[in-house]
Amino acid sequence: MSTPTTVIHSARLVSGHDTVTDAWVRFDGDRVTLRGLGDAWRDGLPAEASVTDAAGRTLVPGFIDLHCHGAGGASAEEGAEAIERVLAVHTAHGTTRTVLSLVTAPVERLAEQLGVIASVAASDPRVLGAHLEGPFLDHEFRGAHDPLELRPADATSVERLLDASEGMLRQITLAPERPGATEAIARFVDAGVAVAVGHTGADFETALAAFGAGASILTHAFNGMRGIHHRAPGPVVAAMHADHVTLEIINDGVHVHPDVVRLAFAGAHGRVALVTDAMAAAGAADGAYRLGALEVVVEGGVARLLEGGSIAGSTLTQDAALRRAVVDSGIPLDEALGALTVAPAAAIGRAHDLGRLDPGYAADAVLLTPDLAVEAVWGGGVRLA
Repeated sequence: MSTPTTVIHSARLVSGHDTVTDAWVRFDGDRVTLRGLGDAWRDGLPAEASVTDAAGRTLVPGFIDLHCHGAGGASAEEGAEAIERVLAVHTAHGTTRTVLSLVTAPVERLAEQLGVIASVAASDPRVLGAHLEGPFLDHEFRGAHDPLELRPADATSVERLLDASEGMLRQITLAPERPGATEAIARFVDAGVAVAVGHTGADFETALAAFGAGASILTHAFNGMRGIHHRAPGPVVAAMHADHVTLEIINDGVHVHPDVVRLAFAGAHGRVALVTDAMAAAGAADGAYRLGALEVVVEGGVARLLEGGSIAGSTLTQDAALRRAVVDSGIPLDEALGALTVAPAAAIGRAHDLGRLDPGYAADAVLLTPDLAVEAVWGGGVRLA
């Protein structure tokens, strides 16, 4: 059986820091093999190739979400069938690669859920692996996490979670000021896991020390942590200061004000990753849901805990995050797209093969309308939406 070939031509191609008109890309199998300008895409094209005329519309790399709990009424913790429902919703909105996030739960339950995600990732390239958002979090800044299951980062739990993930744990969020956190950061980094600072009461110095010890992501910046004060800058400014750190931003118009989004892009140029932190209500109706063990009410697309009213994830999709960045915050399109592609790929060590439409990279692409709505999606060289 021959390798399928796809060509998308006559596009405004935005990839990395390049914007090129009348461009084309060619996929052979699951990789980008060629790109160029004009009509050269016709050269050596197999008769059975799939050809799409972009007609001047914008073609970009597939979006990468580092932090996603659910969609379509389903959550990643609920098993393989639920994961497929989650992916279907986000794929239709341009997300071609996802790190599936798990909320705080007993260690043994998290171990089981990690095993399921590892199994799905082995057969579905849309799943990059797992993100543990907990259980090693601060009680005061726990947000929508079960306070009864928060725990210190003891060595036994750390090893159990690493073993269960089968090498597919991509990110873990922890509070660096909590007992055992320093040792846990070192162990996770040694295992190739990106450590994120989040749901934390850490001050500037503590956060900066964690970044110096190898932590490299700030989980949903500005949320679940101390804010910026002119004499106590906190973890956000520490992340801006440490130039290897990626700042996650939930750009749904609820979690972070548009002008603060602009501040983040200015303070951490090229290091912002737009994430959804989406829960089950993304792509679904308002109503009652659960996030882990906690009850959530969604009204007007905003998810909050039934008890206490804390924001409980979002109903965001990445195409909406892109539009808000460009329209509401005034971020240039190429820079905003970098926060959906290049930056998240780099954050999990995949800058060499994800996030660009260059030869050798994954054949993941999104065709956008002039108003930045998703018109078509390819993942691994296959038309997905």
